[in-house]
Amino acid sequence: MFISNIGKLKGVSMGWFTDIIDYVAENPIKCACMAVATVATGGAALAAAGPIAAAAGGAGLLGATATTGTAIGTLSGAALTNASLAAIGGGALAAGGGGMAAGTAIVGTAGAVTGAAVSGGIAAATKDA
Repeated sequence: MFISNIGKLKGVSMGWFTDIIDYVAENPIKCACMAVATVATGGAALAAAGPIAAAAGGAGLLGATATTGTAIGTLSGAALTNASLAAIGGGALAAGGGGMAAGTAIVGTAGAVTGAAVSGGIAAATKDA
């Protein structure tokens, strides 16, 4: 019902949408594997966002200083993790950035996108059975 009605929108070409529906219908196992890989890598990155951010901050990849003015490279432990997540999130909430929550979301999203890209590439390279 949805697919038959969505094509009736005026001025909207739905060719790409029907192509996706056709691909999923023809390749349900590949699509399910891609979805599982995307969710798994996104979930893993979300769960490990703190250590991932701390590693990036400790390596000096997030800039010289935290929002407080302290050099990120001199921090350790929870302070390093929090400052790194805030830096990834665009800075501390008090400074107008997205804070640690945004940093965590960005790390999780990056993990999901990576999983989708890798699983999509593998699926594209895999011959149909």
